[in-house]
Amino acid sequence: MTHVPIMGMLGVRIIKQSTLTKFAEANPKAKPAMTRWLKLLKAAKWASMNEIQIAVPGAVVLNGERARFEIARGNFRLIVSFSFKHQIAFIKFIGAHAEYDKVDALTVAKY
Repeated sequence: MTHVPIMGMLGVRIIKQSTLTKFAEANPKAKPAMTRWLKLLKAAKWASMNEIQIAVPGAVVLNGERARFEIARGNFRLIVSFSFKHQIAFIKFIGAHAEYDKVDALTVAKY
């Protein structure tokens, strides 16, 4: 059975949401896309990476717990680790595409 985000329900808790808020404030180009992404995540109730890919077709699954998202049409990259059991998203990296190219997406833990 597939679960998709249901609006109005308490969704995924974001660890270090302040990191994303600060990033959006410092990068106005990313702000509208980041706002949409945060709304989606807060409304989500995902149980697997497959469900993330259904909700966000451009998401790239890195492994069983990490995914990469393109923000602002790929100008920025966001790496998030998920605990599906606890419905928590841990922000691991947010930065420009060039910065992303310098990190190991499977191990980075910048925040």
